[in-house]
Amino acid sequence: MNNFPAFLHLKLGIYVKYFVDWLIKNFGEFFEALTEALLWFLGQVESFFLWLPWWVVVGGVCFLGWRLRKLSTGITFALLMLLIGSFKLWDATMATMALVLTSVVFSLVIGIPLGILMAYSERTSTLMKPVLDAMQTMPSFVYLIPAVMLFNLGKVPATFATIIYAVPPVMRLTELGIRRVPREMVEAAHSFGSTAWQTLVKVQLPQALPTIMTGINQTTMMALSMVVIASMIGAKGLGMEIMIAISRLDIARGFEAGISVVILAIIIDRLSQGLVHKFKFPE
Repeated sequence: MNNFPAFLHLKLGIYVKYFVDWLIKNFGEFFEALTEALLWFLGQVESFFLWLPWWVVVGGVCFLGWRLRKLSTGITFALLMLLIGSFKLWDATMATMALVLTSVVFSLVIGIPLGILMAYSERTSTLMKPVLDAMQTMPSFVYLIPAVMLFNLGKVPATFATIIYAVPPVMRLTELGIRRVPREMVEAAHSFGSTAWQTLVKVQLPQALPTIMTGINQTTMMALSMVVIASMIGAKGLGMEIMIAISRLDIARGFEAGISVVILAIIIDRLSQGLVHKFKFPE
């Protein structure tokens, strides 16, 4: 009586497997082309970051910290970047930055238009919200399985899994920002003869920009949180350093790589928050 009935056994996972197998069989060439495109883009971004002299990156971070926050913040950021360099993790940090930036770019390309569509269509919003709930609550390790099956091992499946994990916040907050634009402003734009596109571009998006920027901040932080997990399927960078340290029980190496991820997260978070405040409109 205490055991769950054996006849109530729903094999839902097998249908997901069948679906992935169907995708590979019928759209294998598409996924190969997508892999090549993502790999090329990621390679270009990583090559650019590795090509930049270290002092240019440190100076750029210092300048952004000064302009978006204050001078003391910029100096602190520069010192933190120098600390990462002193750990001999500069190249790994640049590889991580390339992965995060690529994932965020594709997340924004996908998320912002879908967020706009959700704001305009109640039906789309109703359909997408459970999907977004599942994407945000699903254990991040689960994303690695279809990513590896569709794209094999390496940087591309890591980027794909990171995009899936990171895209929900920007979609939700884009929808929220547009829905919170006062109806009077939209009606005024229509009364002056603005088309739906003009109203979106010139009224709704500018007014929703602070909220959208908050979504971009959250998407960036979630992409960075996938660094260690993505290293399990071949993504190089600070995550790989942490994985190696775990496999070897190397406390020193793990601590240096871990604190580097923390430093990177703090810098990205503060800079993106500075952008949010910069785009806020006066009340």
